Amino acid sequence: MSKIPTAINLHKASKTLALQYGPDEHYTLPAEFLRVHSPSAEVQGHGKPILQFGKLGVGLSKIEPAGQYALKLTFDDGHDSGLFTWDYLYQLSVRQEQLWLDYLDELKAAGKSRDPSETLVRLML
Repeated sequence: MSKIPTAINLHKASKTLALQYGPDEHYTLPAEFLRVHSPSAEVQGHGKPILQFGKLGVGLSKIEPAGQYALKLTFDDGHDSGLFTWDYLYQLSVRQEQLWLDYLDELKAAGKSRDPSETLVRLML
């Protein structure tokens, strides 16, 4: 059975999504974290995830329910594909710290940056 949030709040100013799972369990997920872990084919590839970079500062422009099982997140960089199921959101929440550290390690190994301006400079060189 899916663990469904009891409250969902989009905080545009801080670029976070707050999820509450009862009185003592709540998580705050940054938009950048959600964007680089999107379940979309663009990010997940077809069995081989595609490293996302240059997403520092990305925000969420809206959230919408997708049936009774997921949220559709729209990011201000135009990305809006991929449905974040309740199970996936909960896994992102409870594993956030390790997933983020793994992501930072992947960026470093690939010589990529979270900063989009660094990405543009590298493309122009």
